[in-house]
Amino acid sequence: MSENDTARSILLSARRLLDDGGADAVSMRKVAQQVGVTAMAIYRHFPDHAALMNAVAEQGFAELAGIMRQLELGRGGTEGLEQVADAFIEYALASPRLFELMFFTKRPGARRFPRDFKAGLSPTANLFAAAFEQGVRSGEFVDADPWEITFETGALLQGLIMLYLGDRFEGGPEEFRLFCRRSLRRYIHGIRA
Repeated sequence: MSENDTARSILLSARRLLDDGGADAVSMRKVAQQVGVTAMAIYRHFPDHAALMNAVAEQGFAELAGIMRQLELGRGGTEGLEQVADAFIEYALASPRLFELMFFTKRPGARRFPRDFKAGLSPTANLFAAAFEQGVRSGEFVDADPWEITFETGALLQGLIMLYLGDRFEGGPEEFRLFCRRSLRRYIHGIRA
């Protein structure tokens, strides 16, 4: 197995363990066992557990951004923000433990607002900001800092998702999707021009 193949296998194994048992289920020893290498071999690719988990989270961000980029965002605005938000919610529902690692777990390498956002380092935030900026250009939204709006919108959605995943929402996934859509529309109403 080549070095690149080994690194990919390590990430895939860590992701499977995460999906099955959460972040606490991912240990270097378990990953090594699944990949068929020694635990020490993993350290050639990832210096420690935190680096491995950060790489898994970054892989998740790349996946989510890829899904979001496939959307036809049209002119942006409300429609674009709703499309991006829907993809965000669907990803969280399909991969809750990965989503938790990506957005709710303190980890080295996590992007911070405002510096990393304004530098364009967040593949998912960039798409939210672009949809908002299109709405500003079309006259639908007030001219405001796109990164603040992006961070606020993300906080709204992430907070709702966190409550849903924590079993604080009475109802199933479809009711939750509809509730998120209504909440986002109430928020968008406040930023209309």
